[in-house]
Amino acid sequence: MEEGPPYYNKLFPLPVDHDNKATIFRPFSISSPHMRAFHLAWLSLFSSFFSTFSIPPLTPLIRRDLNLTQADISRAGIASFVGSIFSRLAMGPACVLLGPRVTSATLSLLTAPALLAMSCLVSSPKKFIVVRFLVGFSLGNFVANQFWMSSMFSGPVVGLANGVAAGWANTGAGLTQLLMPIIYSVLNNSLNLPSNIAWRVAFVFPTAFQVATAILVLTFGQDRPISPVDYSSKHEKNNTTKDDLRAVLFQGLKNYRGWILAVLYGVCFGAELTTNNIIAVYFYDRFGVNINVAGVIAASFGMANLFSRPAGGLLSDELAKRFGMRGRLWGLWAVQTVAGLLCVLLGRCNSLWGSIVVLCGFSVSVQAAGALTFGVVPFVSKRSLGVISGMTGGGGPVGAVIVQLLLFSDSCKLSKQTSISLMGAMMIVFTLPITFIYFPQWGGMFSGPSDHTNSPTEHNLLLE
Repeated sequence: MEEGPPYYNKLFPLPVDHDNKATIFRPFSISSPHMRAFHLAWLSLFSSFFSTFSIPPLTPLIRRDLNLTQADISRAGIASFVGSIFSRLAMGPACVLLGPRVTSATLSLLTAPALLAMSCLVSSPKKFIVVRFLVGFSLGNFVANQFWMSSMFSGPVVGLANGVAAGWANTGAGLTQLLMPIIYSVLNNSLNLPSNIAWRVAFVFPTAFQVATAILVLTFGQDRPISPVDYSSKHEKNNTTKDDLRAVLFQGLKNYRGWILAVLYGVCFGAELTTNNIIAVYFYDRFGVNINVAGVIAASFGMANLFSRPAGGLLSDELAKRFGMRGRLWGLWAVQTVAGLLCVLLGRCNSLWGSIVVLCGFSVSVQAAGALTFGVVPFVSKRSLGVISGMTGGGGPVGAVIVQLLLFSDSCKLSKQTSISLMGAMMIVFTLPITFIYFPQWGGMFSGPSDHTNSPTEHNLLLE
């Protein structure tokens, strides 16, 4: 996994490699194009998470006014994940064809009206479920986020760039758990709006934010380091035709490493999504805390992404410097297994404060594991990076749907505590397939490389 020496190109303020990808990562810089793309990518995905998870913290109020049953709430949660499955799978090829800038902004603009429907059109359980399904499509922006970072940053820092971009974005799922109850309280108590009106008006705020970020991405974004060419240019269209999009798609789909990473991310990010969906109501119902306290607890889970996912990306890069690809793989296995163990323990805790402490540990480890997964993704296939990113990213909501159907649906007779523990056990078991991942150039967890030429083969087109 050796990289060529960085050099300075007068077109860029950061040192770059031979592909003009930045070889250093400065998250507090806004230099164009690398760091500007980073900030636009995380902000766009942040708004998607904020919008998608703006509904769960107000569910105790919504279920009262719409007469929602537990089965309705469960189906709505599953529907939101199903929507993101379709969008994530489609976003990979779309990023290859159109570039991450256009695909990300378009998806945000198309899904914003669905969230606004919470303000005026939702009047029954069926409409509530449909809205959650449509809003869930916005989470497909995750694929654009990771594709964009992998197109802008070089191998030694791509894990960190992916981790910080996704980590800062995922805090939107936590911040919305905190802010939406506050927005509702201001509308209800300070502006004296009736409760059944206040929660509806509250959804205007995340809708406006999502539209604003989409406009920023379209206006200031750039797909690749080469300036000012982007995917919409004639040059890039000719390259896409020459490369044959169908061949790129097939190349990605037949790469077994992508499928294994999709399984790993399915139990990792799937557990994270499920927890975001249930945790506020879980603490509200089990420990009797009020809606604001439940929102703060749920927010702490999502807000940990601010440092836990970047830490996972940094850990992946550091392990790679010391041990190569073997370090990335072992690090992913270890952190995700620890997350599973903590999830098992969370379901066994019977005290409020004990549950909060374990929840914090679980949030850090499960989010770091997500970054460690995408520390491996850029090295699976250079030609089919968008497809591999879409497959892996799509695994998250697929895992969430399966977990919710098996453990948190109305048909499940288990207690929420037992279901949470079983979710952790699933994480431990389904992390084991990582042992089958092997790269000819770099080896796997238990063996070294078989190909010492450092030149990628046409069969898998691995990154050098």
